[in-house]
Amino acid sequence: MAEESPLKPFYSVLVLAFVCSALVAGAAVGLRPFQEANRQLDQKKNILRAAGLLRPGVPVAEQFAQVDTRLVELSSGRLVPREVLAPEDYNQLKAAFSPDLGRPLERDEDLARLSRLEKYSLVYLVGGSQGLEQIILPVRGKGLWSTMFAYVALDGDGSTIRGISFYAHGETPGLGGEVENQRWQQSWQGKQVYGPEQRVRFRLVKGGAGTGPDQAPYEVDGLSGATMTSVGVNELMRFWFGEHGFQPFLERLHAKGGSNG
Repeated sequence: MAEESPLKPFYSVLVLAFVCSALVAGAAVGLRPFQEANRQLDQKKNILRAAGLLRPGVPVAEQFAQVDTRLVELSSGRLVPREVLAPEDYNQLKAAFSPDLGRPLERDEDLARLSRLEKYSLVYLVGGSQGLEQIILPVRGKGLWSTMFAYVALDGDGSTIRGISFYAHGETPGLGGEVENQRWQQSWQGKQVYGPEQRVRFRLVKGGAGTGPDQAPYEVDGLSGATMTSVGVNELMRFWFGEHGFQPFLERLHAKGGSNG
């Protein structure tokens, strides 16, 4: 009777590991379209939630039909024609790290601590009988532990906040993680991003927002026990609504009465 090779168990484990790896890889590839579809669905929900348009029980695709997804060139504020670059083909985060579609930020520019900035940004426009009713803008910036991602919805005037939806972050639960608290997010509604001089005046205030005429329109209570997260929110707002973010776009909209073709 032939003696069994001592390497046989090793080969058996190796074959089993190879088969399992192939199955996992195949499952990952097969599930990728479903994962992408779920990601896009979640993105649309958060855009609608920021704008106060998300209705339970109504298909998200049906609700999102009222939203016009466009691309804007950040430096000029001009909308990008669809035939030049289609929004559905654009990955904004990847673009920031592309040599053609992104650029490094200088230290004095990089308030939100992004390191790089994309050339174009997605924007979401909602029209109505009176013209442009809402502008929903994607913003992001570093908090204490993580990059925080949100959508800010503005009225057609380009300054009054309609809503906010922080949808991804890694901040401390119960502290910085309170950026997801819907009651706190509701306190943003009706606040102004810009003062009369068109400078960003909106900010979170440690210890509580002021009640005077120079504070109440622009201030929201800071997050209790989360100073660095609150600072991060302030800085991402200053960046994205400043000259390197959406300010050129919003100024063009205002100058053209809501039209920026």
